[in-house]
Amino acid sequence: MTDSLLAQYRHALDTYIDAKDNTKPQRIHEAFAPDAVLTFSLATQNIAFPARSVGAAAIAQTLVSDFGARYSRCRTYYLCEAATLVAHDGVIDALPWLVVMREPAAGALRIGHGTYRWVFDEARADADHATRVAQFHIHIARMDVIDDPDGAKLERLQSGLSYPWLAPADLAARYDALAGEAAGEFAFAREFARPAL
Repeated sequence: MTDSLLAQYRHALDTYIDAKDNTKPQRIHEAFAPDAVLTFSLATQNIAFPARSVGAAAIAQTLVSDFGARYSRCRTYYLCEAATLVAHDGVIDALPWLVVMREPAAGALRIGHGTYRWVFDEARADADHATRVAQFHIHIARMDVIDDPDGAKLERLQSGLSYPWLAPADLAARYDALAGEAAGEFAFAREFARPAL
């Protein structure tokens, strides 16, 4: 694995986060092959997605346009330091993630975690020699819905976290501290401090 190739993978992952969290559907086409395939597996009933989307346009619709119409102030964190990202034969497997976002219509905080599996098509690099995502699988292990009418809990949960690459030890320290506050309103954060994936 060359440093150049790994840098391309990191760029694709960063582009995905910018597209999804900042509602920029056009950026999906920068990271994903035109015929890329997105699949989901869900271990929770608190969120729903189509099981399969084919093509960058369909992926942009599912992960950015439709998602952005329902959720706001989204921050998705890779629970990994960018410098320690590992890939084997064009695959980044079981990369843990955490999401903290708002569902305005429900006045609720959404906090969840799971894993990503990225498969890159190295054989079809484009004219700029960029390697694009050919397959993307999202596993959602948990998604909690917490009353947060003014978004104050969301702000506290996102505050102090490096974004989008977040060292697991930093997450644990931040959320353990929140959970330990006297009022106890962030006790649930301890369950996300070390996501069991």
